[in-house]
Amino acid sequence: MVNWSHWHTEPLLIGGVLFTGWIYSMLIGPLRDRISSSVSYPSGEAWYFGWGMVTFYLSVGSPLDALGEGFLFSAHMLQHNVLMYLSPLLIVLGIPGWLIDKAARKSKIFESIFGFLVHPIVAGIAFTFSFSLWHFPQLFEAALRSKPIHALEHLTMFMSSILMWWNISSRSKKFPPLQWGVQILYFFVLMVAQTPVFGILTFSKEVLYPTYADAARVIPTLDPSGDQMLGGLIMKLTNMIASLAVMGVAFYRWAKKSAPPEKLIKQELK
Repeated sequence: MVNWSHWHTEPLLIGGVLFTGWIYSMLIGPLRDRISSSVSYPSGEAWYFGWGMVTFYLSVGSPLDALGEGFLFSAHMLQHNVLMYLSPLLIVLGIPGWLIDKAARKSKIFESIFGFLVHPIVAGIAFTFSFSLWHFPQLFEAALRSKPIHALEHLTMFMSSILMWWNISSRSKKFPPLQWGVQILYFFVLMVAQTPVFGILTFSKEVLYPTYADAARVIPTLDPSGDQMLGGLIMKLTNMIASLAVMGVAFYRWAKKSAPPEKLIKQELK
């Protein structure tokens, strides 16, 4: 059964999280004046980045990982949603725009590579492809049976999600977020592109992943078929909430920006 007191403390995981946090702290702290002497300490961004790293570790280092790896498909999907929709968004919000812009001005190679990776088409394809590919039964089962493959699965999902969210929440002037109207279309296309995977998982009459078919039942009333359906519903619900939130905010800001100046003045006076 699940060991609820077990937290992953592998050197690669803990070291990677701490090293990333240390690099970030150095760049926005002691090295900030060398990068851009005119900017102040980005306390708001630092909080976002910190919570991004915390939620990342909670998703892959807490007992949720063991629960999703060997017992409940729905728990695994909850884990994937944190890695795709929560942690990457917080990380992107936590990266000061001046940090990326300064790096792009100093290095044409960085500018070219980063610009290519965060291009909406490249980022959208990477996000959809990594999500869809890893849910093929053969690859999904391979990841469950091999820790290196499992780590690769989570890392590719996480990194491609950062690229996708960059087009929504970037603070950079060199690589800015998409315009409000384009954001609505962008997220709508991503939502539609993921629908086939949701449909297969939710409505399949057979259990697609043998690991969960043979797993001990942590929740006696939740059989493998019901667990798979629940996992599909969790994925679809999270995707819909994120999509509606992004499209709603984008539409509101788009409409506000397009409003006549006199209308905005009247709203402010009220």
